[in-house]
Amino acid sequence: MIKKWLSFIVPITIFQKKSAWSNSLEITWNNGELVLDSKNTNYSYGSLQRILRKGLKTIGYERILGMRHILLLGVAGGSVIKTLIDEVHYKNRITGVDIDPVIIEIANQFFKLNEIENLEIIIDDAFEFVLKTKEKYDMIIIDIFQDTTMPNFLFESFFIKRIGFLLNQNGVILFNTMLLDDKDNERNKKYTQKLDKLKFKTTIIPRVEQHNELIIIENN
Repeated sequence: MIKKWLSFIVPITIFQKKSAWSNSLEITWNNGELVLDSKNTNYSYGSLQRILRKGLKTIGYERILGMRHILLLGVAGGSVIKTLIDEVHYKNRITGVDIDPVIIEIANQFFKLNEIENLEIIIDDAFEFVLKTKEKYDMIIIDIFQDTTMPNFLFESFFIKRIGFLLNQNGVILFNTMLLDDKDNERNKKYTQKLDKLKFKTTIIPRVEQHNELIIIENN
């Protein structure tokens, strides 16, 4: 409890672990809450939870409550799952996919994801998973980073078409992207142009928490 209160003055790291996928991972008390960070960015809770919460609010909590199955690509500490459970009060199926077993171990230890009854965690590569799954989803949340880097496959037309195919009618995709330089800005511009050509409806929420841009994608 002392560390929690001291964290309003200065962040206090209480746990560190190396991961083959995420490199350095830290659990830190920051402004009175536990957060999961990589070397250069926030991975869960803290600013990331605020970012994805804004996306969920834009989609609409009432709409989300009517969904039957949500897919999360990129779990990390699971802050968006906690938002869905604790704030939206979502009680239907959530499937979370993450390539890094170490980060899931940490999430279970510090954030108790393994105690959420309607959550299934699958350790797998997101690209491979979306190729294999036979399920359809009402919402797909894409939140995949390796530190500050986003895999190129996320922006390729094949992947866009595939996740669009996995949506139920009236489904929605919430895609969290990071913009650190002009190259990233150009990447997102080209991505939204691809979405337009593929006849998706898009809503852009720019500069959330300074470096993030949320893209909400729906089938027309």
